Amino acid sequence: MVCLACLLPLFLVPIVNLLPLLFDIIMAKVYRLFGWEYQKPERAPPACPIKPSASKTGTISSVTDKDNLAAPDQSRKSVGVDDSKQD
Repeated sequence: MVCLACLLPLFLVPIVNLLPLLFDIIMAKVYRLFGWEYQKPERAPPACPIKPSASKTGTISSVTDKDNLAAPDQSRKSVGVDDSKQD
């Protein structure tokens, strides 16, 4: 036998995937009650979780020969603010 907690993700995944569609259907019905037209928003395409690697045309030594492209230190130096309380 299989425990019910193990089967739960099998049923939740399709339901979660249908939530945007169900939201659009419900919103269209609510808008229709008010006499408005519901337009589905443009959805962003799913992003790939795996980022492609950099091209292999350059070598490591060519990257290290270039000037240091790191951003300069943006830390602020103390201006001399005195926080001590004087009565």
